[in-house]
Amino acid sequence: MGGLAAGVSLTLPARVLAAENTSVNATAGYGVTPLIQTPYERRILEVAARQVQRVQPSLWRTDLVGIADFAQPSWKPRLHFANLENGSVRSFLLAHGRGSDPMHSGWLQSFSNLPGSEATSRGAFLTCEWYQGKYGTSIRLKGLDTDNSAALERAIVMHPAWYVDASLISKWGKIGRSEGCFAMSTEDFNEALIHLSGGRLLFSDRIGEG
Repeated sequence: MGGLAAGVSLTLPARVLAAENTSVNATAGYGVTPLIQTPYERRILEVAARQVQRVQPSLWRTDLVGIADFAQPSWKPRLHFANLENGSVRSFLLAHGRGSDPMHSGWLQSFSNLPGSEATSRGAFLTCEWYQGKYGTSIRLKGLDTDNSAALERAIVMHPAWYVDASLISKWGKIGRSEGCFAMSTEDFNEALIHLSGGRLLFSDRIGEG
């Protein structure tokens, strides 16, 4: 695990540990079914729980955390919605900034917090209000760490983008790049509006599968 997530002893909340083994079968209305997690999903949940604990005074809601794992290439779903109440993980495609990958290899090469860098920043972000921007409805982000303290100044936000689409992976082997923002596909971005906005945590770093 790299960067801000490195070398940390991580502990999951009791409710997540309980959810690892069973979940209510709401459709059937009876019994329980196993909630199966991969080792990588468990790693994502652990990072989410630890980062919530670290910055909790700045958060409004702690039920779900967005984890952007830039140890993964852009052709893999690497924005994970970690639900700390039921132990589930949902994953989506996510672009990184041009300044973080000048040769457009599909891999993030570096982070930056500098205005004009067009690079992705690492660290904890607070998801704030919606607003109408260049790409339509977007989610404003506030940086909570020294590595992303210029997020508001740089207008680093979450937004939908045409260049984040599975069809581009089929054609080019990777998705496009942003100007440092956390860009999702138009369809997937609705999930962020519903589930991640409103004072929750978005955490960005190289995490990897261990």
